[in-house]
Amino acid sequence: MAERALVIIPTYNEASNIPQLIPRVLDQDECLDVLIVDDGSPDGTGKLADGMATENGRVHVLHREKKLGLGTAYKAGFKWALERDYELVFEMDADFSHDPKHLGEFLTAIADADLVLGSRYLEGRVTVVNWPMARLLLSYGANIYARIVTGHKLWDATGGFKCFRRKVLEAIDLDRVRSNGYAFQIEVSFRASKKGFRIKEIPIVFVDRIDGTSKMSGRIVREAIWMVWRLRLQWILRRL
Repeated sequence: MAERALVIIPTYNEASNIPQLIPRVLDQDECLDVLIVDDGSPDGTGKLADGMATENGRVHVLHREKKLGLGTAYKAGFKWALERDYELVFEMDADFSHDPKHLGEFLTAIADADLVLGSRYLEGRVTVVNWPMARLLLSYGANIYARIVTGHKLWDATGGFKCFRRKVLEAIDLDRVRSNGYAFQIEVSFRASKKGFRIKEIPIVFVDRIDGTSKMSGRIVREAIWMVWRLRLQWILRRL
């Protein structure tokens, strides 16, 4: 029997996407459940997800009162998963930039890994569709910057399509993870690596969202710039 797996999908104003996304996720494998972590979406995403959960026991919803950030949404989802019997826990975006068809590839790859990352830049090959050149250069450059500062050898440390074994999340002190934007992805992978867990990257095709608006902001970029230095210093001082 396949290990039980939970796909955590944070949402904020994603009502146009989740009615199509959730069935496609569930269709990939019978071991998969979905947890929507909704930050009080004004467009009714949370209520829509509640309706889908009523009709399908593999769909779950965690409501938060307001927009609190990507990192805290994932931490809340991780803790929800650890309180239950899930052996595998996924991170996934709600906007179809992460294609559900890759989920089966993650399930295969995790057989001999503890953390699998979906990479847009594996071995330097760019597999991003429809991003403006400025956004692509920012993302690609951020990963080079993170590798240089942290010494972490991941090709795509900022990507948000991941699969964790339960023991990884149990070993990381989630309350000590301070990043809340895209830097959250760097920090969690860095902490997992320093705990000695096996990390594997697999190629994915990343497609820019069609509906809705990007959550990227200047504040998120600034957080990532200083956070990698904090991680390096904490590791040197053995305070990670």
